[in-house]
Amino acid sequence: MTTDTLPPPDTTVQVPPPHGRTAALLTLTFGTFVVGTGEFAIMGMLPEFAHSLRLSPAEAGYAITAYALGVVIGAPLITILGARLSRRELLLLLLILFCCGNLLSITMPTLGLVEIGRFITGLPHGALFGISALVAASMVERSRRGWAIGRVLSGIAISSLIGAPFSTFAANHFGWRIAYLIISVFGFLTFLGVWRYIPADIPNRKNSPLREVTALVKVQILLTLLTAAIGFGGMFAIYTYLTSVLQNVTHVPEWQVMLFMMLWGFGMLAGTNVGAWIVDRNLDAAALVALTGSAGVMITFPFLLHNGPLLMVDVFLIPAFVSTLGPALQTRLMDFAGDAQTLAASLNHSAFNIANALGASLGSVLLARQFGYGSLGIGGAILSVAGLLVYLLAMLLLRRSGQSEIRGPID
Repeated sequence: MTTDTLPPPDTTVQVPPPHGRTAALLTLTFGTFVVGTGEFAIMGMLPEFAHSLRLSPAEAGYAITAYALGVVIGAPLITILGARLSRRELLLLLLILFCCGNLLSITMPTLGLVEIGRFITGLPHGALFGISALVAASMVERSRRGWAIGRVLSGIAISSLIGAPFSTFAANHFGWRIAYLIISVFGFLTFLGVWRYIPADIPNRKNSPLREVTALVKVQILLTLLTAAIGFGGMFAIYTYLTSVLQNVTHVPEWQVMLFMMLWGFGMLAGTNVGAWIVDRNLDAAALVALTGSAGVMITFPFLLHNGPLLMVDVFLIPAFVSTLGPALQTRLMDFAGDAQTLAASLNHSAFNIANALGASLGSVLLARQFGYGSLGIGGAILSVAGLLVYLLAMLLLRRSGQSEIRGPID
């Protein structure tokens, strides 16, 4: 394994945006919102999607699996193949692929062909998020990287809060194909925004794909990715079955289900921004708060299932704590990636999707074994604790080398 070192403070080279930092960051945030909406939308429109193709909900769910598979495969594949492109060039190509994948999905008549379209749409997902975070960090001083990354990644939370419900509404009234056509149009608008507002960085035409891969093989990077793959899983163990919990256990009115979902989205948004604030002061603290806090609020989940008001508080706190982890891990990967910045940042979102699959699968196993919906909180807490142990190991190994992941006071 390669030696892990931290860069000295204030060595980040800032790239000035052509039309101001605000416009550039808004463009990147809008991009993560659009791509996040494209991922989450199908979960809310699954009944209409299944009906239009004459499928059962279980069969229609394979379209979600195809997208997730595209994310996991596409993040490393695309960033390795695009190693010699500038970040702006790669962003533009990824947005074209995203738009084409969505358009292909809505023109296909059968599930198998739609799955191909969804797989293609998923390919640029991880790289888009990772490169957007890198570009955002490159436009600010080192001490504000957490803030910039948090601002861009907040688009994901906003997509769950606004984008996904709007897509469900559009699908129910105009059909799922129209909903994804709108997402494609928004993707094209993002392409135009990147073309105009994102700085044209200098590509490294001599960069080698092999160099990206070999630079990635570092203990701290691998442990950070493992933390993401495990630590985010608890959130998905609960979120995947939250509607069923509300309908079958808490017995809330149908209109309150949407309220709970909105609270979940607000929790994600709050956690991402609070996490970014903590990262710029003490990165390790942000990760530890996220993992210990999420374990605590997940353990209380089984005891609140029959108390609607208290469950609302927990439904806000669970994603708030877990989302605090996002800016911390994304920034930590930048510190150790060296020549593999793009690949490491993209793999963070592959790890996030692995956590999605892990959490949903754990929930499915617990429910299939008749442990009840309350077990989702216990299972989620176990995943948070496992992620915490991995992160503590990374901290221990780093401090044995005489280093630590602590920022400084912000001016």
